[in-house]
Amino acid sequence: MKVEEDYGYIKIKLEDLIKENEISKNKLAHRAELQRTQLNQYCNGTVTRLDTAVLARICNALDCKVEDLLEYVPPKK
Repeated sequence: MKVEEDYGYIKIKLEDLIKENEISKNKLAHRAELQRTQLNQYCNGTVTRLDTAVLARICNALDCKVEDLLEYVPPKK
């Protein structure tokens, strides 16, 4: 079985926060000191390992909490 089916998964809500804050990805990447490709991985949910330092920089740049950025989606059972 897949891990998501057994345990759920973590959803990264960065794309929604970018729209809510009306900030461009380029501006956010600059403020959070991220490469644009790295930012896109977080936006697309393709990042495989979350980096707490990156999360902190994103939260600082968007003036949000980590729980605004991440959501636990439980398994469908």
